[in-house]
Amino acid sequence: MRVLFVSFPAAAHVYPMVPLAWSLQAQCHQVRVAVHPSMAHEVGQSGLNAVAFGSCENERMQAMLEFNANLHDLEELDNDLAIRGFEPDEPWHQAWLTLVGALSLHTPDLDELVRLCRDWKPDLVLWDPLCIQAAVAAEATGTPHGRLLWGQDNVGWIWERFSRRENTGDMIIEGSLDWMMAPMLEPYGLEFSETQILGEFSIDQRPADWRIPTEIDYLPMRWAPYNGGAVTQDWATTAPERPRVVMTFGTSGRGRMLFQVSGSSFEDTVRALCELDIELVVTLDKTKPIENPPENLRIVDYVPLSQILPTCSVIINHAGEGSVMTAGVHEVPQLLCPVPNWGEHNVARGVAATGNGLVLGAEEFTPEKAKQAVARLLTEPGFRAGAARFHQELRSLPYPVELVPLLEERVRQHQRRTG
Repeated sequence: MRVLFVSFPAAAHVYPMVPLAWSLQAQCHQVRVAVHPSMAHEVGQSGLNAVAFGSCENERMQAMLEFNANLHDLEELDNDLAIRGFEPDEPWHQAWLTLVGALSLHTPDLDELVRLCRDWKPDLVLWDPLCIQAAVAAEATGTPHGRLLWGQDNVGWIWERFSRRENTGDMIIEGSLDWMMAPMLEPYGLEFSETQILGEFSIDQRPADWRIPTEIDYLPMRWAPYNGGAVTQDWATTAPERPRVVMTFGTSGRGRMLFQVSGSSFEDTVRALCELDIELVVTLDKTKPIENPPENLRIVDYVPLSQILPTCSVIINHAGEGSVMTAGVHEVPQLLCPVPNWGEHNVARGVAATGNGLVLGAEEFTPEKAKQAVARLLTEPGFRAGAARFHQELRSLPYPVELVPLLEERVRQHQRRTG
């Protein structure tokens, strides 16, 4: 069968699609990944066929890409999607409007995606939860489709709040769904369906205990790390003489804002950590050089976590799913320093519950506290045991290859229904 993946243009969205796409290709299915031109090269490097769609003429998408690359702009990022508890009575109104803005980013590119589906005729479309135009394109061409989640299902949670609301009396709230969907649906004579927001099914790569409360039925899948291709570096794969600690806060998003939000200094933090008998590896883009760096410090632009983590004793990260799950696969205890944006606080809560690590939020972060936390992670055996438990929890989920027959059956069911 032919399977079309559609991704939002960011590495944190593209990379979680790769293992399932590989599994499909390995069983002789044809796979293509539709993505904005800015990420097409990354897709190609993964060994998958990229189809670039969208253009620089989509000014809102271009503005979003530039915004996410600018640390100064990220300081102004609204926290409306950083919903802490996801309780039934929690405020959702502004979060819904913010989400509507994000979901409508690809609207100008819908026609191009529909043409792709008509020309290539995929048997299945799997789409990023921020790419609802893929669902519309699939329904416009009679193709079954589902979401492939890369993190916490905020879209599902907020949609349930919106869809079950009583009339709010707010004209903006009440008219928001039509504002978002009508420009996509009317040209193709489609009626609105909840599947255009939630898919016909949803694949979740996170432990079931981490899910926020929704009534959505998820297909579980094990997280298989993919961090981009890179030439293996000898130092990264050689066992160090002292415990290796890696500190990374992602290549995009709010994780990079830890030091601005906490008021702590990156350099002071690095120097405090280097007072421990460790080798500290820091992977932060655009980091200013440190004068007279400690001899046990190594700063690199980028190294795939799946390459370095087998030789690490601790990882310090921002509670992003990609970092946390990859560390779990390699049984590495974690110090989580979340700067909330999407679901980082709930990820941190889940890790802490397994005994797999410690949490030091931005509001309490200091270099000395980070040093003390790492010292505990290195010396208290309970954290290594917690990392082993987390590893086993991840192993209990189905491998990506095990989902292939389930997806094949869904396509067959669709074909039987449609004749």
